[in-house]
Amino acid sequence: MTPPAEERLDARRTPESPSPLVGVPYRTVDEQVRGFRDRYDWYIEAIRRAGGEPKEIPLQLPKDKLVSIAASLDAFVLPGSPADVNPSRYHEVPRPKCAPADAGREETDIALLEHAFNQHKPVLAICYGVQLLNVFLGGTLIQDVPSEVRTTITHSWQRGTPEPFHPIRIEANSRLEQLAGAKDTTVNSSHHQAILEPGNGLRVTARAADGVIEAVEWIGQSDWVTGVQWHPERMPSHELSTALFRELVGVARGAQVRS
Repeated sequence: MTPPAEERLDARRTPESPSPLVGVPYRTVDEQVRGFRDRYDWYIEAIRRAGGEPKEIPLQLPKDKLVSIAASLDAFVLPGSPADVNPSRYHEVPRPKCAPADAGREETDIALLEHAFNQHKPVLAICYGVQLLNVFLGGTLIQDVPSEVRTTITHSWQRGTPEPFHPIRIEANSRLEQLAGAKDTTVNSSHHQAILEPGNGLRVTARAADGVIEAVEWIGQSDWVTGVQWHPERMPSHELSTALFRELVGVARGAQVRS
């Protein structure tokens, strides 16, 4: 029987577990309470395949508890979510297609990002995660790609239908280009929101053919912070997607961010 989330919080490195410790917040409070792990476990397994030790981070923890956990970790993966970032965080009102926000997830991600930037720890932000990262840094979002962007590309995935894929163009001299070894690749797609105005210090490093932003990189200082709009955790045979997790774990290991 899987123990409750609160009982899986010991993030101490041991001789038997020398791998970098990578924190992953739950996708939503509701999924955490219901014990719904199918999609969450994709991130856990991707981190393990890359050589990291995933550590689950429950939502709605007291701030001091969350800060203590963050201090014991080497890196963070901010996963996707069926929720949408509250538009009030980027000074807009919700439009009709905007999904409900999850305050527990937002507050957790923001606290982790504050810690990661302050302590120069690497972050891989995925789908919802990259949208929250962008808002955290002062950027804005497209609240609904299908209704706000003229495009023939299918960005959102309707459950029960084949997962959509589309090509992206990667910017030259970017971290993404180095990892991919190419300027083009094909990625999966499962989102209805996207970055509109990039946040402070974020460089756009990949776009879909319709202009939708598919990846960003932090260019301030030397911190390794990368965000992608697609779902690399669901693409274990995709070279760039697996390289993202390997690079995150490698940077965390090399940086020795924890004593």
